[in-house]
Amino acid sequence: MSEDGVSVILPVFNDRSALERAIPESVAALSEIADAFEVIVAEDGSTDESAEFVQAWHEKNPRVRLLHADERLGRGRALNRAIKAASHRIVCYYDVDLATDLAHLPELVGAIRDGADIATGSRLMPDSRIVRSGGREIASRGYNLLVRVFLGSRLHDHQCGFKAFRKERILNLIPEIQATHWFWDTEVLVRGQRKGYHVAEFPVVWRQGPGTTVRFKDVFSMGSQILGLWWQLHVAEG
Repeated sequence: MSEDGVSVILPVFNDRSALERAIPESVAALSEIADAFEVIVAEDGSTDESAEFVQAWHEKNPRVRLLHADERLGRGRALNRAIKAASHRIVCYYDVDLATDLAHLPELVGAIRDGADIATGSRLMPDSRIVRSGGREIASRGYNLLVRVFLGSRLHDHQCGFKAFRKERILNLIPEIQATHWFWDTEVLVRGQRKGYHVAEFPVVWRQGPGTTVRFKDVFSMGSQILGLWWQLHVAEG
């Protein structure tokens, strides 16, 4: 396992077209900041030939790896699996639509190299620059306010899909994480802070993609999971 190497995870569910851009741009960006790296595509039961596309890339460049699931695991479980399979001590993931500008990748990886246990991009800090619909902006700010109030987080943005971890630290956290889908991002940050992990948050340039797999029922479920995690932390776990 490379001490300074970087594993990037791309969670994928029927994102064949997005991979055409995400894989080569990830390889190019990583080549600038790490001698040893890999791109793991955590392909979660896709039916659009995403797996075949990644496998073709692997045959050309072995640093691109396919981690296939026959059945849908959910974002959280797919990330858990990919983190455990990562070859390097610095593990990152970001959304396959590259909504967060990859110009921030050196800062993300650099935060871990400088001693952070977790690093996360933020769309909601004063210096962040984002482009998205007003409705989603209001919903995001409301959601993150609830996380801070109910779960005691000190961070601005919990759901930005642009995070990095020191592998041994996130592996210690994974057994406690119960979220299997979108709420995974929030639960990781909340539990990490409660354990005293050093979490580095920094502003990013972020642009809403042309489509989204977050549906209304996902938003409602995540709100319910805020209360569920509060119960776990303050009642069930004491």
